Order: sequence, then structure tokens, then C-alpha cells
Amino acid sequence: MGELRRIGFSLNPYNDAARDTLTRAESWCSGRQIEAWSAPADDADLIRTNCPGTDLICILGGDGTFLRTARAIGDSEVPALGVNLGRVGFLAKVETADLERTLEQVVAGQYSIEERFRISATVVRSDGNRETHACLNEVVVARGSRVRMIQVEVEVSGSHLATYVADGVVVATPTGSTAYSFSAGGAVLDPRLRNVIITPVAGYLSPLHSVVAGESHVVRLTLRESHAGALISIDGQTDLQMRPGERVEVRALPIPLRLLEPEGSTPFYELLRTKASLLPY
Repeated sequence: MGELRRIGFSLNPYNDAARDTLTRAESWCSGRQIEAWSAPADDADLIRTNCPGTDLICILGGDGTFLRTARAIGDSEVPALGVNLGRVGFLAKVETADLERTLEQVVAGQYSIEERFRISATVVRSDGNRETHACLNEVVVARGSRVRMIQVEVEVSGSHLATYVADGVVVATPTGSTAYSFSAGGAVLDPRLRNVIITPVAGYLSPLHSVVAGESHVVRLTLRESHAGALISIDGQTDLQMRPGERVEVRALPIPLRLLEPEGSTPFYELLRTKASLLPY
């Protein structure tokens, strides 16, 4: 990234702290003749339209706001900086009180870029129709509203891995390994890796609890049995209905999300320990 000339700000417009932080950020930009634009995190079209010519997008909010913005950034390769206004904020590199100081660091070139692996989820319907979604965190096939387990067959590059009888199956990226996969008992992966981790949710008598696959593999999840349908969840933001016989194919995306990491940022493993201590027990 060269000279900082244009910054975008993505936020939850209904969050008072986010609006206050945006006001501070716009004032900082104005004082340095840096162009600024802003958009609600759920207005993907507006964010996509503004990405060309933007040097940095600051995301003001928690992980949900970050994930919505990341999907809108897509393949544009605009660096993203997470400013934590949420509770846990594993994706944020900066606390709101440090925003101006961090932007000064960016102007001075005191930062690095960390690439985060992304995946695509292609949903294959029973009539052959396909739809593809990009993900930063995870793809989940989960039971519907009834408390009845489902059967999900998992294949890795054509090899049968297991048929899980469970509440669901999560396929997570290293970034997403601290989210739903972690809550289901999956391992935490270093966020700089290019792997996926496959983890059943409340699996019944399953000898394979969590498996890591490399980026070259295609992971296929086929719904074999369900008493009340099932859901496909994309990053916890988009839910799609799923019927028995339908499947999801998960692949690596070639273009990562580029996260800006200011000099002096808390190392990942220290951040993990610190954030984990904030979780309720």
C-alpha cells in the first residue's frame, strides 16, 4: 500500500459507539486531507462500489460487522483494519481508543499485511442448480428447528471420511477456527495457515472428532437424512434451506483477505489467551 489518500469506514449504523468512532475518524481524515467514505456493513453493494481507489477500509464493530464487510470486500484486495467495538473481537487489531494513533502509524508505514485464507461454498441443489458464496470463517450444515440429529456424509477430494450423526458439521478456515468450530471442540489453527478444519457439532458415537485438510482438497458435505430439513449457514450471516440429497462443496479461494496489522499489535497467541479470558464460564 502506498500513500494513504482514501479510507473507507464500514459500521453498524445503529451502534452509538460506532457512530461516535466514525465522527472521530472523519475528523482525523479531514485534518490530513484524506478522503473518507462510510457505509453500513450490510450494504454490500455500496462497499463494493467504493472499493476501487480505496487504500484502506476500517471496520468499526465486532466480528459480525467484520464478516459482513469482508464478504463485500471480496476479491478487491483492499486491506482491512478491524476496530473492536464488540465483546470478543478476534478479528479486530485495534481498540477504539487507539484508532487515531493507529491511523498515524499507517501514514508512517508502520504496519504489515497479514493474508487470511478464504473459502467458497458451492451449494448443489437436487435439480442441479448451483450457487456459490465466499466465506472467511466457516460453512455449517446444521439441523433445522426440530431437535433431531441429521446425517451428513463428509468426503475429502472424493474419499469418504465419515457420515456424522450430529447436530451439524462445521468446515472452518484458520480464521474461523476460533468461532463455531472452537465451540464444537475443534482445535484453534494459526490464522496464517491455508487449511480447513472439519468438526462435527454434538456428534453421536463419532471416532473422528475433528480433521484438518489442506487447501488443495475439496470438502463435500451431503445431507443424507433429516427429519425436518437442515440449514446451510455461511459465516453465520446467510442461512439457506437444505434438503436430503443436496450437498455443499467447499474449496479454497485464490485471493485472501488482507488484514492490516499495525506495528506493536498483540501477537495472535497472546490475543487468544486475552480474549478467551473475556468469555463467560
